[in-house]
Amino acid sequence: MSVLAPATVFLMLLSAPGGSVSGQGRAWMLGPFEKPNGVNPVITPGPASQFRSAMSDTVVRWEEHATFNPAAVVKDGSVFVLYRAEDASGERAIGGHTSRIGLAQSQDGLHFTRNSAPVLYPDTDAQRQYEWPGGVEDPRIVQAEDGSYVLTYTQWNRRVPRLAVATSRDLVRWTKHGPAFAKAYGGKYLSLESKSGAILARVEANHVIAAKLGGTYWMYFNVPDILIATSDDLIAWTPLEDMNGNLLKVLSPRPGHFDSWLVEAGPPALLTEHGIVVLYNAGNSETDGDSRLPARIYTGGQALYDLRNPAKLVARADAPFIQPTEDYERTGQYAAGTTFVEGLVPFNGRWYLYYGTADSRVGVAVWDPKRTDRGEGGRPR
Repeated sequence: MSVLAPATVFLMLLSAPGGSVSGQGRAWMLGPFEKPNGVNPVITPGPASQFRSAMSDTVVRWEEHATFNPAAVVKDGSVFVLYRAEDASGERAIGGHTSRIGLAQSQDGLHFTRNSAPVLYPDTDAQRQYEWPGGVEDPRIVQAEDGSYVLTYTQWNRRVPRLAVATSRDLVRWTKHGPAFAKAYGGKYLSLESKSGAILARVEANHVIAAKLGGTYWMYFNVPDILIATSDDLIAWTPLEDMNGNLLKVLSPRPGHFDSWLVEAGPPALLTEHGIVVLYNAGNSETDGDSRLPARIYTGGQALYDLRNPAKLVARADAPFIQPTEDYERTGQYAAGTTFVEGLVPFNGRWYLYYGTADSRVGVAVWDPKRTDRGEGGRPR
């Protein structure tokens, strides 16, 4: 496969025709995903879970208030979900509590048991200035070629959200590497408001493994536009810029659509036979959005990028593939409703999509490719 160098990517993108790009057909999309009856939400707040916080040196109920926005990976024949958990401290507002990352395990992808303590949290370490007092939020995860795990997450000091990277061999003990863009362009983007790192990956059996194209790793990230970055080692990342030195936008909101307010990178991007499929979170605008949807509702979209050029948009769905339809998706901290997708794994012949509901709980939706009635779909390869 021939992959263009970053400089050539810029030229192709800037010379590509303008206007909207939409999917003329659904063969490239993943799904359809169905929400299984009787199991959702699969992870809910746990008032009994206790943990000694380094910030206060007191025991806190670390997942008492909310459990949501999950990453997912398959390890040793089980599905592991890393989810954002909030205690009840701080202001009664989204982002006003302290967040930590919890770990849950399932043998069927639907029923979970949880670790009693978080596995990633604000500590007395080198990341304190970036993670106190808001904590660590919204993880995404891929496996590296050497079998280790790479986690992207948001550091929240209640001033600037920063996309950061951590690695682990066992999903329990994590090494924090700090802000993802700290070294890029001499530190130019260290204080960039950044989050939502979806690393490009290939699928091998039940594993989603970070994949290089053109000798480099790629990552879709951020909100309200989706940007793109590259890396040699999955730890230090460089955001791509256009010819004017501005950050390169590869997906932006569309007036009149479900994604008119904002777009935000979702689970790891996947190499498929049709191209690179990016699942993303979409906000509906109050003023120029889709009138069939509530204002500021979060739904899920899909976009397709060129296999030779991960910055080149090829197709884009005109309607959400998942949206809030159930009470648990519209009841909680975010009453407008969310199906906030962050975790996607193949598991025993099916695909399991894990998402945050109303910033309060974790839900799951399942796609069985053998049962789809719209052809092969965008089968990952």
